[in-house]
Amino acid sequence: MELYKLLETFNGFLWCPVMLVLLVGTGIYLNIALRFFSFRNWVRAYKCLWQGRSHQSEHGEISPWNALMTALAADIGTGNVVGVALAIAVGGPGALFWMWVTALVGMMTKFSEVLLSVHFREKTPAGNWVGGAMYFIKNGLGPKWVWLGTCFAVFGICACIGTGGMVQAKAITDNISGTFGLPAWLCGLVLVALCVAVLLGGVRRIGAVAGKIVPFMAIMYVFMCLLIIGMNIEKVPSVFWWVISDAFQPTAATGGFVGATVMMAIRQGMARGIFSNEAGLGTAPMAHAASTAETPLVQASIGMLDVFIDTIIVCSMTGFVILVTGTWTAGSSAASMMTSMAFEQALPGVGQFAVTICLTFFAFTTILGWCVYGERCAIYLFGDRAQMVFRLFYCLAVGVGSVLALDAVWLLADTCNALMALPNLTGVLLLSPVLFKIVRDEVARDRRFVV
Repeated sequence: MELYKLLETFNGFLWCPVMLVLLVGTGIYLNIALRFFSFRNWVRAYKCLWQGRSHQSEHGEISPWNALMTALAADIGTGNVVGVALAIAVGGPGALFWMWVTALVGMMTKFSEVLLSVHFREKTPAGNWVGGAMYFIKNGLGPKWVWLGTCFAVFGICACIGTGGMVQAKAITDNISGTFGLPAWLCGLVLVALCVAVLLGGVRRIGAVAGKIVPFMAIMYVFMCLLIIGMNIEKVPSVFWWVISDAFQPTAATGGFVGATVMMAIRQGMARGIFSNEAGLGTAPMAHAASTAETPLVQASIGMLDVFIDTIIVCSMTGFVILVTGTWTAGSSAASMMTSMAFEQALPGVGQFAVTICLTFFAFTTILGWCVYGERCAIYLFGDRAQMVFRLFYCLAVGVGSVLALDAVWLLADTCNALMALPNLTGVLLLSPVLFKIVRDEVARDRRFVV
């Protein structure tokens, strides 16, 4: 218990407002230095994504499309459903506005991470194309900084097993058991079997599966949200204005909602936004580094879209459903069930099952995406021989996580997420002059982009 409290205190220290300012501040700095590249090239990025459905070069393992889907598989998870509800339940409607701000700023951070990861990536003797913060730190900053890359990889493995494997498995079994009455051990057994079938096939199979499941699940969830929003269309203009106005003024108590200050809205919106889209944490670039995109600039432009899709689209859908149905006033104690309550209220007899199915898909694909991150960290630390060992251990962790209480595991994984951000942001900031030069040189060669 004492160790848990100590870890809880350390976690609170890491995720203090200073960390949020560092994450958002890095994005603001990159936006200004690159003249708001993400906004000016947003449409071009979607064109590159559409063209990237097939392999474009001999460098890499998966298509640009599948690289983005693998990253989205890890990003779009329980944070898009439960995390948004918690942000609004604690910070009020204004928290959603600050999620948007964090995402729009974070697009440039994700762009920079991905570009550096692809530019400084390596091909291992076994043919794996590997990249990420540990590689751009090692290859970009030199031998004196290798220790920092090693720290990132160690934290990454811990976060992967906890956040990506055990916690997501627990979310799946709890949801299915609670909704359909199936025993947890049976859900865990089926889940492990599915994970073995996909994960042992490596990044190519994970990318292929993610390339099919992620668009389907995202479209299905957004469609149901739009259906509920459409049923309450008369409330949308006032809710939209409500989100903006409450971002700059305290939200009064109502129902089970105890009220929120502006600072609470800012902190909850930024924290949950970053937790959802992972901009600045250094995770998604490890998937993008395996892309066959023709240039780092192309893949980085595609990579920044996962922040927009994850937060501006998917999280916003959840937020508006909760607000138009009025379930947000239930208070923070009901946050974990708030989205299900909103769906069930709007779609009686169907809503609860719909949320359970979506959460299951979200959590399952998160398990797949985080396996890529974990094995890339393992390869960095121990070489190609660690790849299959890690996959097997990860599948075992999924099975264990599906049947155990995981409060301590979740706290440890969340702490490691914060610890990953520190070396990642350090590398991005120190390499920013190199980053700016790469962007200018590539834009000069590729007239599809402007800077």
